[in-house]
Amino acid sequence: MTTMTARELGGITVSALGLGCWAVGGEWWDTAGQPLGWGKVDDEESVRAVRRALDLGITFFDTADAYGAGHSERVLGKALGKRRDEAVIATKWGNVFDEETRTLIGGDDSPAYQRQALTASLRRLGTDRIDLYQLHLSDADPERAARLREQCEEFIREGLIRSYAWSTDDPVRARVFAQGEGCVAVQHRCNVLQDAPELLALCEELELASVNRSPLAMGLLTGKYADGSAPGAGDIRSAPPEWLPGFSQGGAPDKAWLERVDAVREILTGGGRTLAQGALGWLWARSPRTIPIPGFRTVAQVEQNAGALAYGPLTGEQLREVEEILARTKD
Repeated sequence: MTTMTARELGGITVSALGLGCWAVGGEWWDTAGQPLGWGKVDDEESVRAVRRALDLGITFFDTADAYGAGHSERVLGKALGKRRDEAVIATKWGNVFDEETRTLIGGDDSPAYQRQALTASLRRLGTDRIDLYQLHLSDADPERAARLREQCEEFIREGLIRSYAWSTDDPVRARVFAQGEGCVAVQHRCNVLQDAPELLALCEELELASVNRSPLAMGLLTGKYADGSAPGAGDIRSAPPEWLPGFSQGGAPDKAWLERVDAVREILTGGGRTLAQGALGWLWARSPRTIPIPGFRTVAQVEQNAGALAYGPLTGEQLREVEEILARTKD
């Protein structure tokens, strides 16, 4: 067993485990009424959870201005408070939203909106700089994105951000941002059920951090839905958009996905790990550049995920066994 401690985010040292703050944004919707959050949330519990994470050595917190239409950033800023310097904050821009109605309106990839969004995020977070500033429009035009990359370089010179990245599952787009000196990472989906070999290879080639969203497959790798239960109303998984696989309309988990989880459960839970801890260990074993950012809503969830640090990565043999079971080998 190898205890995990830290990863490198450019020249910034962060905990090997981060926390994703999407869920703590609470409920929000698009203009058609599609839920985009994870349901109702207790803000005070969210604050306690962030502070507990700091106590447990977790220093990396990922949010976005759109999560909860600004609410996630406000909660994170409140939770960090005077402990701001203990944390590394990552946030995102590109989506346009109405804070009062908590409604996502659209996207804006203009440099003018980029600066406006950064100013607003700094205010909501109660900080004078963003450690990692990420483009949230995963399918933005690469040529237009190059202009945003150049403005990120200007933000670094102004001391407003320390580094930047693109949150995208497209290696071609990720490479566009990586041409900038201040680009230190790619945020992309990666988990036991949804590997990302091209993006992991890109991160290795260009010496970028791999920030892993959906490391627990939207909850499927926690075991929470093994009994057929489903997320409640107001949760994005109850009416999943096309880009969110693994759940059907109404929120029922896809049986095929649950069968795949069951197939690797014994390996992931070996040595006393919980299923979620094993899934995080898989990511650390998958690449030395991975930084998983599981979501949370409670102190208990933070404590369980933080417990994975004591177990560290799966062994090479366990990693190969999982790959063989899921038919991922290239032989």
